[in-house]
Amino acid sequence: MLPGPTNVPERVTRAMFTHMINHRSKDFVKLYTDVVEKSQKVFDTKGDVIALSASGTGAVEASVVNLIKKGDKVIIPVNGEFSSRLATMLEWQGANVIRLTTPFGENANYDQVKEAFDNNKDVKAFYVVWNETSTGTMVKYLDKISKLTSRNDSYYVVDGVSIIGGEELHMDKWGIDVCVAGAQKALAAPPGISPIAISPRAKKYMIANPPPTFYFNLARYFKYYDDNKETPFTPALPLLYAYREALDIILEEGMDARVKRHRTCSDALYSGLSAMGLTPFAKEDARSTVVIALNYLDGLEDKTFRSTLSEKFRVLVAGGFGDLKGKVFRVGCMGEVHKYHVMRTVSAISSTLDMMGYKTNPEALKVAEEKLKVL
Repeated sequence: MLPGPTNVPERVTRAMFTHMINHRSKDFVKLYTDVVEKSQKVFDTKGDVIALSASGTGAVEASVVNLIKKGDKVIIPVNGEFSSRLATMLEWQGANVIRLTTPFGENANYDQVKEAFDNNKDVKAFYVVWNETSTGTMVKYLDKISKLTSRNDSYYVVDGVSIIGGEELHMDKWGIDVCVAGAQKALAAPPGISPIAISPRAKKYMIANPPPTFYFNLARYFKYYDDNKETPFTPALPLLYAYREALDIILEEGMDARVKRHRTCSDALYSGLSAMGLTPFAKEDARSTVVIALNYLDGLEDKTFRSTLSEKFRVLVAGGFGDLKGKVFRVGCMGEVHKYHVMRTVSAISSTLDMMGYKTNPEALKVAEEKLKVL
């Protein structure tokens, strides 16, 4: 129950056990075009998709170095570790970064973003971390941002590393120019493949303004795919097979059903864990549907709690980090998480708290179970 890497279905693992192929062959063309076309369905885009052999951070960095030049003005909400890292990447690239900083557990609201655009007519791009896993928060107005970016044709970039595959996304309809995911999160594949989707206008800009970098030069990826349906460099072939299988599972379930499952399971976790006295860290209007961050009860020691939960009940959750270390723990609700995982997690946390001398509400399991009835 970590917020990544998540559980990998057996058929996804098995997909990696295959003969090695030549990445300059017809076999690879079939594999890679499959990956691109199925990724387009998950992103709901007709634009290009590049399946980078890199961690999510690599794909996020690619979005920065291919789009941002020295002196460009960029707006970004900052409310946790990953949005702070992205803002730093942008600054290192030479951007003039306007940080919309809010306390951890809260999001800059749409009106604050609008005000930043109103006060900065020359914005080159708006960057946003859709789901901040460090704090369990999620931005819920992605569908509105293009009203602001369209004023001066600024670019709209979404870091969706930890949430794509688990929440509703309509890249083209929402006017998103660059969107990044990570295979090891809600897509439920092994780490190492990070798809990045690019709109036609962003593609045109990147080709005309290539970055001074080699591996993350996306113009090279566009050319190799357009010419031969290949990648410019040797990709992580076994991971591509696994990622394709994970995409098959997503499309078999259907995105609407998958989103409903993630939302229902997170609602059950929030409700069940709250019923036993644990309080969510994030403000209600900012809570993520794929990462549940919870405040520790007074006196409850982080390492003891999580090690007991792991060793006695075989349930893994994540601690906090940075300023939140020892103050919160985080439960992942992404990928293949279903009724069983939710009920086992709520039960295990309740039992662990009982073992550590904290009285919990015996109705917590019933509360969670009631929420799950719609699945």
